[in-house]
Amino acid sequence: MTTKSIRRRLRDRISLSPSAGAALWVIVASGTLTVMAGAILGPVVNQIQSGLGVSQSLAGLIITTHGLFIVLTSPIAGVLIDRYGPRKPYILGLIVYAVAGGAGLVVTSFPVLLVTRAALGVAVAFVYTGVTVLIYNLYEGRRKDRAMGLRASANSVGASVWPLVGGILGTLSWQVPFGVYLIGLPLGVLAFLFVPEPAMASTSSETDESSSSLGALVDVITGTPLLVFVYLLYFLANVLLYSIIVFYPGVLATFGIESSFQISLYLSAMGVAGGVSAALYDRVRQRFSYGQLARIALVLWTIGFAIVPIAESPLVAILPVVLFGLGQGLVFPTAMLWVEELVPPDRKGQFSSYIAMFGYVGQFLSPVLFGPVAAGFGVAAVFGVAAGVVATLLVGTTVWYLA
Repeated sequence: MTTKSIRRRLRDRISLSPSAGAALWVIVASGTLTVMAGAILGPVVNQIQSGLGVSQSLAGLIITTHGLFIVLTSPIAGVLIDRYGPRKPYILGLIVYAVAGGAGLVVTSFPVLLVTRAALGVAVAFVYTGVTVLIYNLYEGRRKDRAMGLRASANSVGASVWPLVGGILGTLSWQVPFGVYLIGLPLGVLAFLFVPEPAMASTSSETDESSSSLGALVDVITGTPLLVFVYLLYFLANVLLYSIIVFYPGVLATFGIESSFQISLYLSAMGVAGGVSAALYDRVRQRFSYGQLARIALVLWTIGFAIVPIAESPLVAILPVVLFGLGQGLVFPTAMLWVEELVPPDRKGQFSSYIAMFGYVGQFLSPVLFGPVAAGFGVAAVFGVAAGVVATLLVGTTVWYLA
């Protein structure tokens, strides 16, 4: 037996030890909190409005404010994680997440609650990027693919489960769902006990000084144009995700499906499909490159969205959300792992933080981009346009790949 094979077996045993397994599941569980941040309160927006005595638009800010602060804070989180390592910022993010999110249990002032939601966004930025860099640096090869796939799977399933939890708890009071955020505290304790500080790439003083330089950022992006495509792919995935969340209920209404429970079943089918493909990501990754996985997802999305304008029954209307979910489960871990492959080792935090930025900006802009289409041509046209956009990107990337 060679020395190399001995090292590999030892590494396998270490990675399968109970403490290593606990670390993985703590990281995966922490990852789904970023989805829960807004999803848990979606079903109780109307109750928040009446409970606080504010308008519908102001009540909506309780759902969206944290997303704005994730976008604003993520680059800062990335730089700090590169400088100090991911573990401490990640654990601190979990604690702030619990305190800021759980504050809604006792806060009854709209301005104060809005401040806590801003703090929640800051916490999510640190947890999101911290989880990403921890997976980058704690795992290698197929185990890294598996860890990132499990994270994406947990997020997809969480997107289906958390609204249901929020709706059930909301029957007690509009404030009770805020108590779920307190799960960040025990996760912070478990992270402190089981998640190690990974080895970080050494940085020279020159790199440290230029880490926040716009010129240095431009150098990396211009030297690696593929990186722009990866960010845009993640942006598109989130734009399309929220096009379904916002506009697909209108499509279902044409089939007489209007109850919130029935609509939730369709959205849950999307989450389950994404959870399945993401959970199998490490196996799929063994057979396909990142570029091939991206194109597979684009094919699934093109077919799925093209079905919407011609769907004639509620049963057929399930296919688009399932096909999108399958593609989403491939794109999310692919984008995160692809970024790591393309950027300097000592700047993983900075460049992975932009993934969160592009994702949340995409979610915000989705109704802005597709709203005029829905208003002018109907909700089904939204998905016809989406199919055209995705198909164009698919053809462009295929030609680029073959050139």
